[in-house]
Amino acid sequence: MDPSRVPEVAPSTRFAFSLLGGLIRQGVRDIVLAPGARSQALALAAERLARLGDVRLHVRIDERAAGFLGLGLSIETGVPTVVITTSGTAVANLHPAVLEAHHSGVPLLILTADRPEELRGIASNQTTHQPDIFGFASRWSTDEASPMPESDVEQRGLALAVKAYSIATDAQAPGPVHLNLAFRDPLSSSVTPEEFEGLLAASSAKPEMLVPAPRPSVRPTEILRGPRTIVIAGTGAGPEAEEIAHQGEWPLIAEIASGARYGRNLVLGYRELLAQTDLVDQIQRIIIFGHPTLSREIPALVADTERGIETIVIRGSLPEVYNPGHNVARVLDGVSVAPKSAEDPGDSDDDRKWLGAWLTASRALVAEHEAAVLAAHPETRAPDLTTARSETPASQRTFVKAELAAVRATVTRDMLVTAVWRASWPHDRLVLGASRLIRVADRWLPGKKVPVHANRGLAGIDGTISTGVGIALASAPALTRVLLGDLATLHDAGSMLFGRGEERPRIQVIVGNDGGGSIFDLLEVAQSASPESVERVLFTPHDVNFESLAAAYGWHYVRVTNAGELERALTGAGVGPALVEVILAR
Repeated sequence: MDPSRVPEVAPSTRFAFSLLGGLIRQGVRDIVLAPGARSQALALAAERLARLGDVRLHVRIDERAAGFLGLGLSIETGVPTVVITTSGTAVANLHPAVLEAHHSGVPLLILTADRPEELRGIASNQTTHQPDIFGFASRWSTDEASPMPESDVEQRGLALAVKAYSIATDAQAPGPVHLNLAFRDPLSSSVTPEEFEGLLAASSAKPEMLVPAPRPSVRPTEILRGPRTIVIAGTGAGPEAEEIAHQGEWPLIAEIASGARYGRNLVLGYRELLAQTDLVDQIQRIIIFGHPTLSREIPALVADTERGIETIVIRGSLPEVYNPGHNVARVLDGVSVAPKSAEDPGDSDDDRKWLGAWLTASRALVAEHEAAVLAAHPETRAPDLTTARSETPASQRTFVKAELAAVRATVTRDMLVTAVWRASWPHDRLVLGASRLIRVADRWLPGKKVPVHANRGLAGIDGTISTGVGIALASAPALTRVLLGDLATLHDAGSMLFGRGEERPRIQVIVGNDGGGSIFDLLEVAQSASPESVERVLFTPHDVNFESLAAAYGWHYVRVTNAGELERALTGAGVGPALVEVILAR
């Protein structure tokens, strides 16, 4: 049946089915919905389409949580997630997630319902200026007029779906797209099974607009061997950074969420190494992949005009090019390393010596760090196994005491990030919040091929749990661990809410609780401002009962106060969501 000839089917409903059906045909797998009256046609169409099994529907009360849930789903799948809201402040609550998606190059499709033109600008209830509300953060924004009973409603929806999906997934600049959709009364209508079949047929029609052809691939620029080079991999760099470092026999500095933190060229303790002039003074070239955000030393080195270092940045899919101090010499789409010259093996020998110097210095730093940790916490030292094998009762008692001391050891930040890293496998997912813990992890954790994500586009603490939930839902049955501080947890606590019937993923939210924002203790302000001022306006202490919080949202709860409890908590992950509170000293 042709729905355009059925007056009982409202234009809003016909348009919603055609738009969402078209997006599903393009490849959309997930729809995130926050409830509202003005968006009811989209909501009801999404629910009906989800029953067919071609798309998954996730319903959330809080629009900010919905936005970051969509972000997490898109991060894991690589496919834009549709996020639907009603009008007014609901739209504004999506802005943090849209900004993060923009700066991280994550595709999102934001569908916001709005009043028609005649109801705008006259103080109508729940109405503000929504067109282009996200400004520069949306790759494309359109203000669509309210669908009328004309015969081309379906074609409008399908054409809009193709264009929106194409722009959001552009290989050179993926990101958020905003469709502001006006709806007049009736805001929706019921649909009979026969009418539903007609709507499905109409939403499957071939739209007139064609998907643009992909842009031609760019040949990588070949770079010569010889200059003493380091490769830096920031967030989202991917395996190419490790591959180039390996081919060039160059040291690799890879941030924890770079996707390149592995391989024999990996350098740990890079912040300390970049403070050692004997190595830094010899650097002649830097090659940067991704977006470095976890240290001050890297941007300071790139911005230093007096050292004469050539910096090459590999242009990714992000909207801005990394360029501290506007001192980057070249921005390239890709690089390859010139092959070794059989006639002149000297360069290769120099490269090996250069790499060896960095790795030797790195190993020495790691050993020094481990010795310092043991000196500060001798109870964490592994018991001597020879005493366990001894038949002397005194030696056996010594072993038991040492073993008990190690199990009962107070958890430190180093211990926490190391335990989480050790417990995570390549098939798991690890999400790191913007807290002190990610910096501890970035500093000393060894290389390992574990999928790690962190919202470092703007490095905000908001939406961390919801992003992790999205990644967990999209990567099931893998286990997703979210490691974050107590303030980031409280900021996004509403994302722990799952409505009745909503899928509950396999996720552990691990909270390092030191009672506030201890990351500010590391900044200069802690030395210049009064302790009382820092305590109130930066550290922001609290007395939240996380066990009660977990119970309120129906999450399993585990409290960790020592090393033994931490190991049991990490290895005893169940099938549902769990909140693991780890007590840390400030």
